[in-house]
Amino acid sequence: MTSSQLLSIATFVFALAAFFYLAALIFAKPKLTMPARWIVAAAVGVTTVGILLRWVESYQMGIGHAPLSNLYESLVFFSWTAGVIYLFLELKYKNALIGAFVTPIAFLSMAYASMSPNINDRIQPLVPALKSNWLIAHVATCFFGYAAFAVAFGMSLMYLVKARNPEKSTGMIGHIPKLGVLDELTQRMVLFGFLFLTVGIITGSVWANSAWGSYWSWDPKETWSLITWFVYAALLHARLMRGWEGKQIAFLSILGFAAVLFTYFGVNLLPGLHSYGKV
Repeated sequence: MTSSQLLSIATFVFALAAFFYLAALIFAKPKLTMPARWIVAAAVGVTTVGILLRWVESYQMGIGHAPLSNLYESLVFFSWTAGVIYLFLELKYKNALIGAFVTPIAFLSMAYASMSPNINDRIQPLVPALKSNWLIAHVATCFFGYAAFAVAFGMSLMYLVKARNPEKSTGMIGHIPKLGVLDELTQRMVLFGFLFLTVGIITGSVWANSAWGSYWSWDPKETWSLITWFVYAALLHARLMRGWEGKQIAFLSILGFAAVLFTYFGVNLLPGLHSYGKV
């Protein structure tokens, strides 16, 4: 079995996990989260094996490199990081219904990577600029940041749903964590993502200097990464210095994730050194 086939299987496992979490939330059946937890753990496990196998396959082809070099591989890695962060949150905070707003994101990312006709899943040689020891440090830190922002986005959506009827103790809304818990977790995930994005931007600048002789060239990807950084910096400033909370923070988190999506996908429509294009 090839890594691409294994990662395609992981896509359906993520889909099954998302189905159970959503069913648990919509039909107010918390018991469904128990199998969902094990299914998402299996999805992360299968994805881990798929990533490692793809790494081995690249060496067998004589072009060995970490599987983080194109759109397909980055989408897979994003789903993996989102799954890992979510499992940590569930184990730490003991509230499984957060998965109803996180696992669908991981599934959609994997589905887009595996099923889109515009994405090539073949292992390809690295272009000269990517042949650097900075590849893993830069990409991994950026995507851990993106995944944390995705989880914060999911919890912000939960907050807005819960805020419509915060006193309700039955049905779907009644099983969503309390507003204070969601608000606090959103801040923690944003702070976690912000730190990783900051490191990602710094390592990217060092890498750019070694590859192109300049720390910053205002490439579209660089520009939008900086815009995303400022959005989340504004969120943290508003939270920590101005005392913003609740819906204000939830809306800023959603705005920040929109910036993340454009940084990741939108810039591919623009010419630049970082564009994944359709590879």
